[in-house]
Amino acid sequence: MDIGRLRTLREFADRGSVTAAAKALHCTPSAVSQQLRALQSDVGLALTEPAGRGLRLTDAGRALVARADDVLAALDRAESELDTYRSAPRGRVRVAIFQSAGLMLLPGLLHRTAEFDGLDVIVRDVDMTPPEVPGLVADYDIVVAHRDEHAPSLGSDRLETRHLLREPLDVALPAGHRLAKRRRIELAELADERWISVNAGFPVDDILQSLIIRTGVRPQVVQRINDFRITERLVAAGHGIALLPRYTMDTRRGSGLVCRPLAGIKAARHVEAVYRLGASSRPAVAKVLDALADEVGALTGERDSSGGPARS
Repeated sequence: MDIGRLRTLREFADRGSVTAAAKALHCTPSAVSQQLRALQSDVGLALTEPAGRGLRLTDAGRALVARADDVLAALDRAESELDTYRSAPRGRVRVAIFQSAGLMLLPGLLHRTAEFDGLDVIVRDVDMTPPEVPGLVADYDIVVAHRDEHAPSLGSDRLETRHLLREPLDVALPAGHRLAKRRRIELAELADERWISVNAGFPVDDILQSLIIRTGVRPQVVQRINDFRITERLVAAGHGIALLPRYTMDTRRGSGLVCRPLAGIKAARHVEAVYRLGASSRPAVAKVLDALADEVGALTGERDSSGGPARS
């Protein structure tokens, strides 16, 4: 089977349409359709079938995509073996990272990877929900994503994950709040407070919703803001309280904020690096993953618990 045709099939599977696959491959939709037809002729089976105005994979097509991942991962490993003959990781690594993780990790990550000549790290900040992560992996070598503590890992049979951080979520209060001097706060004490949350579907809101289920206390959400820096300023100005990640919250003197943990409740988000199966065999990708783990270690005083990639 032709490797180029297998890559076309995988792009179609990842992106869900001939047009989107053509855009990713920098060719025309008709060229993608020709490649898919040629691959079907090679294997002697229908790999796609009509679905409305578009196409979808057949069972045989899905099975071949899984094997295509193995083949293409093997090619990546072969390329990585050649890379071992070079003195340092080389090439471009594309990273997507959600905004608050960018605030927390990105400056140090870029300092660490700048030490390697020939390693080019290109980063984009993406406001992502967990269901959007697999689609982002089609465009990026590494996606730094977050999820509710009670949600499953973002890995799958086609994706690997590396756990980077469990980040507690604390209650952010204005410095003059009636509970600001408490060491810990009971959720029931916040029943009448006005809350500032994020848009529905994002991990911090998922955690707030899970607290409702576990405690029966329903918070009054008055604003939904995805930029934590804006939320911090609103809280400091007395417009509400919020759940915010501990390591990225600005509680420096003069910020007008204090953070306090919730008593008797474990509220946290998990930060994971997600990437295609076999991608970490590329020295450049492996180096960026190590740099992310090292930056987390510098932040928390700990190395990531896995010490390496974890299949989920």
